[in-house]
Amino acid sequence: MVFLNDLASRIALDDPEKRRVLSRVSWAQYEALLADLGEGSAYRVHFLDGVLEILAPSRNYESGKTRIGDLLLLYFLETETEYFPMGSTTLKKPDRQAGGEPDESYCIGTDKDFPDLAIEVIVTSGSINRLELYRRLGVREVWFWQKNRLFLYHQREEALTRFAETAGYEPIQQSEVLPNLDLELLTRCLQNPNPLAAAKAFRQGLRADR
Repeated sequence: MVFLNDLASRIALDDPEKRRVLSRVSWAQYEALLADLGEGSAYRVHFLDGVLEILAPSRNYESGKTRIGDLLLLYFLETETEYFPMGSTTLKKPDRQAGGEPDESYCIGTDKDFPDLAIEVIVTSGSINRLELYRRLGVREVWFWQKNRLFLYHQREEALTRFAETAGYEPIQQSEVLPNLDLELLTRCLQNPNPLAAAKAFRQGLRADR
């Protein structure tokens, strides 16, 4: 199977975002693709049970993930929250046949091998179940930014059957990883089309809550 047969020419970095999905891919082939792409690749690659998904992000996608990261940085600074950014670090567990690259990810409180929080910006639906992927990678909490809204899920490994439809994650209204974060404020600022005005409003809101 050829993964990188002029991939850049076949997948344009344009709106809407482009995806390619390949099945019956071995873990060794997945590792080979990551090595070929190298560090700093523009592509996002996810692997789960032999299904490989390659994403060429759009401008809307990149804008969304950057703005979320910018506002969370303000939150960490203003609240003096200990954090360790992992960004889009490739997370892999070969024994669980799972690998992926979140849009943003963070360890909170202490540095760890796998993040406490993973964030995904959803522009178009993919084929790989992201919650199942992150459950196998041991990520405690997952946020999705989709259609100008935040959707939060927290892992309940002890209640996997109860939350089977969401891969053992419970939909939540308030983050348990960042329990003091005002999600209404964050969402409102993310919906502001002006990034500078949004950052100023978010910082002002954080300071007003003290």
